[in-house]
Amino acid sequence: MPTAAVTIVTFESGGDLPRCLDALAGQTCSPAEVVVVDNASRDRSADVAGHHPIVSRVERNRWNTGFAAAQNQAIAKTTADWILVLNADVTLEPGFLEALLQRVEIGGERLGTLAGKLLRAEPDGTPREPRTFDSAGILFERSYRHLDRGSQELDRGQYDREEAVFGATGAAALYRREMIEDASIEGEFFDEAFFAYREDADLAWRAQLLGWDCLYVPEAVGYHVRRVLPENRSRVAATLNRHSVKNRFLMRIKNADGAVLQRCAIRGAARDALVVGGCLGWEWRSLPAFVDVARLLPRARRHRRLIQGRRRRAPADVAQWFV
Repeated sequence: MPTAAVTIVTFESGGDLPRCLDALAGQTCSPAEVVVVDNASRDRSADVAGHHPIVSRVERNRWNTGFAAAQNQAIAKTTADWILVLNADVTLEPGFLEALLQRVEIGGERLGTLAGKLLRAEPDGTPREPRTFDSAGILFERSYRHLDRGSQELDRGQYDREEAVFGATGAAALYRREMIEDASIEGEFFDEAFFAYREDADLAWRAQLLGWDCLYVPEAVGYHVRRVLPENRSRVAATLNRHSVKNRFLMRIKNADGAVLQRCAIRGAARDALVVGGCLGWEWRSLPAFVDVARLLPRARRHRRLIQGRRRRAPADVAQWFV
């Protein structure tokens, strides 16, 4: 069985991290390495990580560099064949990692990502009853919205089939080292301009363009305390909402081709109007996102040239994922 490292980014995660690390220590297939990068938490996150026996390395940043940059930092400190990117607010069942690694050879050499079945957890980490989905992989709508497949649906067995999906949520995603190296643009696996939010969907889109597949494995079960949801947007930190708006457009600039633009033209334009109107009408603190897009436009276009110049998958094959 190939080796797997685990990378975790913490920011004020002291309440969730002990459960996360204890669950890693209880895996039937032990991770080869566990690297934690703390983004200048003011709580005890870094100390919790440093004192836990499953953790092999802790990096303490002097400021919050963002999820994307800190995950890149953590991944760079690992040597394993596969990397499990994991949120501190996710608790894994004991067989999670083993269930994914058992599918590695079956999936073929172009299998770059594996996603498990994430169910919703209460704020204290206990599984929600009745069992409710958090994510069964990422899907894209024709409005350019990316959603967690099955989110908030009751688990009635509807996602118990192993199957290909567009991508995996960054809360718990297993990535092949070879894909990490191939999909990195100017040394960045996750786009650090995104800072936080949508970086996993951007990566999934890029991986599809480069010919990498993602497999959903329902036997790998975890529980996620999901705190950022569309319905509680008004209670989310203004900075995150600003990044959400910015990254919606950056992701498209980098990855969309003619086939996707044509397929998403009507619904995408309607959603864009809603986003812009919402920023003008009531979410004024997100208006600087459009200044951010303009500032980052040359960088996004450069990344687009690098991505599209190496694409291996036909436009129609990518566009069919937008439903």
